[in-house]
Amino acid sequence: MDESANALLVVSNRGPVHFEWDAAAGTLHAKRAAGGLVNTLGPGAHLHAARWLAASTSEDDMRPEAARLLANDRIGFWPVSVEPETYRAYYDIVSNQTLWFCLHGLWDSPRRPRFDRRWWQAWESYIRVNEVFVDEVDKAAPPGATVLIQDYQLALTPARVAKRRPDLSICSFVHTPWCSPDELSALPDEVAAAVLEGLAGGGPVGFHSKRWSDAFQACVETVLERPADTFVAAAAVDADELARVAASDECESERRKLRAAVGDRQLIVRVDRLELSKNVLRGFWAYEELLEVRPDLRGKVVFAALVYPSRVGLAEYQAYGQEVLSLASRINDRWGTSEWTPILVHPEDNYPRSVAALRSYDVLLVNPLRDGLNLVSMEGPSTNERDGVLVLSRQAGSAVELGDAAISVNPFDVSATANALARALDLPAEQRRLNAERLREAASRRTPQAWFDDLVAAARSRHGRHSPSSV
Repeated sequence: MDESANALLVVSNRGPVHFEWDAAAGTLHAKRAAGGLVNTLGPGAHLHAARWLAASTSEDDMRPEAARLLANDRIGFWPVSVEPETYRAYYDIVSNQTLWFCLHGLWDSPRRPRFDRRWWQAWESYIRVNEVFVDEVDKAAPPGATVLIQDYQLALTPARVAKRRPDLSICSFVHTPWCSPDELSALPDEVAAAVLEGLAGGGPVGFHSKRWSDAFQACVETVLERPADTFVAAAAVDADELARVAASDECESERRKLRAAVGDRQLIVRVDRLELSKNVLRGFWAYEELLEVRPDLRGKVVFAALVYPSRVGLAEYQAYGQEVLSLASRINDRWGTSEWTPILVHPEDNYPRSVAALRSYDVLLVNPLRDGLNLVSMEGPSTNERDGVLVLSRQAGSAVELGDAAISVNPFDVSATANALARALDLPAEQRRLNAERLREAASRRTPQAWFDDLVAAARSRHGRHSPSSV
């Protein structure tokens, strides 16, 4: 086989790092990008020495030193230059305020969505950015290469690459949940059809959970009146990276600070982006209801919320973040004492601190309204040192992977979530130990490399070079 046929490209909106130029020192520094996508893709891309194409609106990302820095790390960075105003319309208005809201069921239907002239101009930007990615894949991919296209931001790219380069082995993977045909019907007809055809027309389409794969299949059959080629491959925790961070001096320092603040009280933890679908407000409301109905727990439990900023340029996210902080402050004012702060809020992105909290929890609350997978629900059991209990939304894709070793909740039901927190805090030690063992085993069943290889196999199955593994 021609060696070029083994070439591997990862294509995503967000890259593995971003770069910052230190003018005083005259050097460029690479900083790891935040978010689950990078954590999921990074190990496989590194192992396979993939070429990674990602959007760039920064001059620092385009410096020659950036490519050299990543080449030393076995990843060939290929920045896809996009004009900033075009990128903002593509990313903020269409990707985040429209597709993300649609797929997660987040719209405020009496007010949003609003498909007006401004929105349609943004849709043209979305098309243009996807076309730029198609052009760059065409330049970067040698004959017969394998191309793994990631997520809803690039929904138009797979079919267009397949049409232009039929020699390539292509698959796409959607890291979010997928919505029902009725929910998708809120999109303009031509937009819904374009998104579905863009994904389904470019080879196999993967999802973390069968429920999202089935929902996508239903949408394709309803709108395009044909079946789609789909596969299911749940991502996995990067146990080596997690262990490295957990063993670091910085993580240990953060763990000591957290334990000093909590004392001998029980600890509830959540670790999330401050994102609408993560359902932070209902988690706080449930905790307050717990304090109302269980006076014996007052002063005996602390809720540590590590909620780092997300999409701060969007008004909805700014308002939500302020509401979260205001609610935590109100609960602390109502219930707190000079010796006890009920909720500790850390609104900064600090990964060692997050890992320290995951090591330390007695209860981990993961209650998204809808989530493609949710790696935190798997990272927590993998690194926890206290036989912690997981309270998990049944709308998280990981609910299938983790099974009944977690306490399942309806994320909209505040009282049920309060009851689940109480049950978790009261669970006998032996049952906690057994559940924690089952969670650790389930969370470690797969590796990031195995997930990445499933994508490669799915892409290459189209050309008969490999068969996808069963998942």
